[in-house]
Amino acid sequence: MKKNLSKITAFLEMPEEIITDKPRITILGFDELAIENYKNILEYDEVFIKVNTFIGAINISGFNLKLIQMNKDDIMVTRKT
Repeated sequence: MKKNLSKITAFLEMPEEIITDKPRITILGFDELAIENYKNILEYDEVFIKVNTFIGAINISGFNLKLIQMNKDDIMVTRKT
């Protein structure tokens, strides 16, 4: 099944994350982080955020963390200045 998905995504020239449930993490500079394909938020605090994905949990540690955007597909975490 995984080989077929890889062939399909290669043929269509699409990122694998779009068809599968693999999370995609994008770091934007020093102050922003986007996570796509997540399930839910397990913990949320100013110094720690734990996000549940379809393949496991993602832990984000820092200072003055804030969720600035959240919808059914992705979340955006920033650091308050």
